[in-house]
Amino acid sequence: MSNKKKIVSADDGNPLGTLVNLWPYMWPTGRADLKARVLWATFFLILAKLVLLSVPYFFKWATDALNGKLDMAGLLPAFLLGAVVLVIAYNFTRILQVGLNQLRDALFASVGQHAVRQLAHKTFVHMHQLSLRFHLERKTGGLSRIIERGTKGIETIVRFTILNSVPTLIEFVLTAIIFWAAYGFAYLAVTAITVAAYIWFTIKASDWRIAIRRTMNDSDTDANTKAIDSLLNFETVKYFGNEEMEARRFDVSMARYEKAATQVWTSLGWLNFGQGVIFGLGQAVIMIMSALAVQRGEQTIGDFVFVNALLMQLSVPLNFIGFVYREIRQGLTDIEQMFELLEVEAEVTDRPDAKPLVLNAASNDKGAIAFKDVRFSYDPERPILKSISFEVPAGKTVAIVGPSGAGKSTISRLLYRFYDIQDGSITIDGQDVRDVTQKSLRAAIGMVPQDTVLFNDTVAYNIRYGRPGAADTEVQTAAEIAQIDTFIKQLPDGYETRVGERGLKLSGGEKQRVAIARTILKAPPILILDEATSALDTTTEHEIQSALDKVSENRTTLVIAHRLSTVIGADEIIVLRAGEIAERGTHAGLLAENGLYASMWNRQREATQAEEHLRQVRESDDLGVVTRGTPAAE
Repeated sequence: MSNKKKIVSADDGNPLGTLVNLWPYMWPTGRADLKARVLWATFFLILAKLVLLSVPYFFKWATDALNGKLDMAGLLPAFLLGAVVLVIAYNFTRILQVGLNQLRDALFASVGQHAVRQLAHKTFVHMHQLSLRFHLERKTGGLSRIIERGTKGIETIVRFTILNSVPTLIEFVLTAIIFWAAYGFAYLAVTAITVAAYIWFTIKASDWRIAIRRTMNDSDTDANTKAIDSLLNFETVKYFGNEEMEARRFDVSMARYEKAATQVWTSLGWLNFGQGVIFGLGQAVIMIMSALAVQRGEQTIGDFVFVNALLMQLSVPLNFIGFVYREIRQGLTDIEQMFELLEVEAEVTDRPDAKPLVLNAASNDKGAIAFKDVRFSYDPERPILKSISFEVPAGKTVAIVGPSGAGKSTISRLLYRFYDIQDGSITIDGQDVRDVTQKSLRAAIGMVPQDTVLFNDTVAYNIRYGRPGAADTEVQTAAEIAQIDTFIKQLPDGYETRVGERGLKLSGGEKQRVAIARTILKAPPILILDEATSALDTTTEHEIQSALDKVSENRTTLVIAHRLSTVIGADEIIVLRAGEIAERGTHAGLLAENGLYASMWNRQREATQAEEHLRQVRESDDLGVVTRGTPAAE
């Protein structure tokens, strides 16, 4: 990807080429109404420019009328030759020009906002299409800030490119023609040299400021990343009393941002000063030429005023061209990283001929899973699964157990096709998961993970997430089966109670029950229980396990477990060790083999017995020998 030409680049020597790549956002396909708005906005802008060019003429004529040297007989109606009428006409044209500009902005508003929405939606969808690997390595705070700046940058570019660049160039041409026709080539030459020097300086200075702007953006992203990361881990910060350390880390990033932002504004000051010097020198030369012509009797006072007014009027779009170029370059810098995100290719994609997953029609014979000679590694030099093969018959339960790092959870990720395997095949009802659409594959699978993360919304929303169109009664039925309905009804707002960021207002057991309820609501033919109770205490585990047993009835179930007591009833237990199948069989059969499974079982049973004994001792500890009692002062 490093050798691939960027779609959007602030470093591109020719910004016009980059703007061509952004044209679809400025001229949206399938939106004739927005294209019409662009055309009407452009029409009123050009009309406003023509009206604006008439303003200096009325000023000139009014000055000559007051000086008694107005010679417009035959060119203007008699009633317009009075000084007062000309002054009124001068101000009327100025007001008309302002009104036309505001009409232009109103017409174009929806075009710019549609571009923002279109790009933001495209980026959001693309983020969800990227692989799990990308999201595990991302920095959430930095990513959100890149998207925020990018959406604002696209509006800036779209607005300034269409509404200002071409019409302003038209005004330059018309002004040059007026100078040449009315006052000769010398005036045109000075004006052309001034404009050329102004534009050259603006481009060079703006290009120099790009590196400063990029440094500021990087510092801003880094500071936002640290802030979001620290707030998401609020409890951890409190556990270790590291508020001051977090504040220092954030302040270091903000100090870099402060330095870069100061340089941005300082460099802008030098840019504006340089532009003012160049234009001021050009204006001085032309006004001296006009003043000398007035002294020679070749021009009137009105001509002198006209030249000055026309130059002052020219300074506005000329300064705006500098502003437009500067804003477009800064906008390109702001959206550069956003388009880099859009250029990140999804690691897992549907094949061109991918078809929806079709499960066997028989209700009791669908969802059979088969892993055949599967090899997989996150890193080529560290294989995770080494040619493993097993089957989960339709409607049966197969458990995967083994030591930490054996590759258990990787199996669930591969079945969900978060990653593609390097060798072998994974099939559901005989269909390779790589040959079916990801949407249909994931629709057929339900997951109850070890670490359930909930949305910062209501309990009802989180349960309904399993099937967004479900009715309230269906949500409540799912909660009853998951044995959480009673708890929810005791909450102050019931099902409308908000669960907090990542569900932190609920306990681990309560979050697991919500996860079970939404899986019940989804009603998938295939169920994955990925260490769904390993983070819970023994008592809560037994309560959750009964709910899980109900969920897995008549479903093809793959259980990935740490605690072996939860898989005793599995139809087959597969023991993984270092990415290979070490043992397989039923609970009783594996115990009889007295191998790895039996060793794990005995160690866990001893630990469970010790926990139970400690619990009993604590319950009978009336004197506070084991558990410290409450002091009398408290």
